[in-house]
Amino acid sequence: MASIRRASSRLRPLIHFSTIRPITTTTKPSANAATAQVVEQMGTDQPFFPNEPFGPTIQTAIPGPKSTKAIEDLDKIFDTRSLNIIANYQNSFGNYIADLDGNVLLDVYAQIASIPVGYCNPALLASATSPEMASAMINRPALGNFPQHDWADILRSGVLRVAPKGLDQVFTAMAGSDANEVAYKAAFMWKRRQERGGPDVEFTADEISSAMNNQSPGSPQMSILSFRSSFHGRLFGSLSTTRSKPIHKLDIPAFDWPQASFPHLKYPLAEHASANAKEEARCLAETEDLIKNFHNTVAAVVVEPIQSEGGDNHASPAFFKGLREITRRHSVLLIVDEVQTGVGATGKFWAHEHWNSEDPPDMVTFSKKAQTAGYYYCNMDLRPNKPYRQFNTWMGDPAKTILFRAIIQEIERLDLVENTAQTGEYLYAGLERLAERYPGEIQNLRGRGQGTFLAWDSPRRDDFLKRAKGVGVNVGGSGERAVRLRPMLIFQKHHADIFLEATEKLISS
Repeated sequence: MASIRRASSRLRPLIHFSTIRPITTTTKPSANAATAQVVEQMGTDQPFFPNEPFGPTIQTAIPGPKSTKAIEDLDKIFDTRSLNIIANYQNSFGNYIADLDGNVLLDVYAQIASIPVGYCNPALLASATSPEMASAMINRPALGNFPQHDWADILRSGVLRVAPKGLDQVFTAMAGSDANEVAYKAAFMWKRRQERGGPDVEFTADEISSAMNNQSPGSPQMSILSFRSSFHGRLFGSLSTTRSKPIHKLDIPAFDWPQASFPHLKYPLAEHASANAKEEARCLAETEDLIKNFHNTVAAVVVEPIQSEGGDNHASPAFFKGLREITRRHSVLLIVDEVQTGVGATGKFWAHEHWNSEDPPDMVTFSKKAQTAGYYYCNMDLRPNKPYRQFNTWMGDPAKTILFRAIIQEIERLDLVENTAQTGEYLYAGLERLAERYPGEIQNLRGRGQGTFLAWDSPRRDDFLKRAKGVGVNVGGSGERAVRLRPMLIFQKHHADIFLEATEKLISS
């Protein structure tokens, strides 16, 4: 292990962050505070990473010459057409991502919402170089057949420690798409168990033979209902429930599954309460009609607490409580996809906690900031009636589960869920002031009370995202015109000031 620790020491950031200066600006200071005030702000907003940069630094165009050369080399063996930045992770630290040319950007995109506690986090590095982690990595077990002796302890001290209220069991998986797919499988097997009359009823000869030909009754005509503009992954089953962009689905055979309308709310919410309530009632009625009348039996409804890839679309707690009531009434499972919204991003550990519902979902899927994946559940009937029905070689990854445990410990140590809630309020207020000054540029600002899980619509969104790098910010979009913010849980008010100044610089020019 000593050699591993020596090697890990080389992962520490190689640049001297204390020499990095904040971005400069020719615009007048905004009400949100200019970057020059960052150091003063940090007096009351103590940084979680004391050696972080004071702000971004831009030394070349992005990509610069070194990055361009590296991209050209990579493109010979790997498709780079979706490339955003070619990063130098050894030089990235905390909230800042570095490239090969000395550019250091404030990262409010965080690997598509997947980095929870910062680049090169020392606590995660300690976990990654532990003997426990080394054993999990080099002896990776086939968990269904050969789980390691302490697998129950790893799950209880990590994944299950933060289980959503009412859900005390977990099935681990590889990624978000995989988590949703195995949840769908559990739903189908549960539904057929109900229809057969219980777990002890054996499969018929007709079911066994027809399943091998992909025909009914062994391969039943059942479905998962999802919502327009939803995103649940890119594997075959999850892709059939994804409705965000055609580019995800073109040329791929899909299941004949229904989609219901997701509420299209008007903003500001307080000014459109009546219209929004009618819109949510319309969507709930449509959902119930599909459950009752769609030609393939609906086994489960899958929904995101906030539609993320589809444009950061929100609905009220009343909508989700209504959805839960409908699924209960019709003996349909409710799967809540928290792959992007989970693990503290909305100022609650799980976004569906904002609903204050006494009736939990049947399953909650997770990945991204957890660094591992799977679904939580409670009902023992969601375990198949026979072994090997919900199974694959690895069924998750103990190494990633150990990493999630370290992430949880870091979140608790720094009280990062509360930090995200407070920083989100501060950031939203700053964006709201900018929206008042530039109403044509910041439209339909949304996410109040949802931590830093914020978004707005921009008439020149793609141009905004491209030019943001030039002022030292890495930010992403969603849907057709939304700018979405997905900072890490360690994002603080002084980072928000930098982002707000950069945003004003971009939208005022």
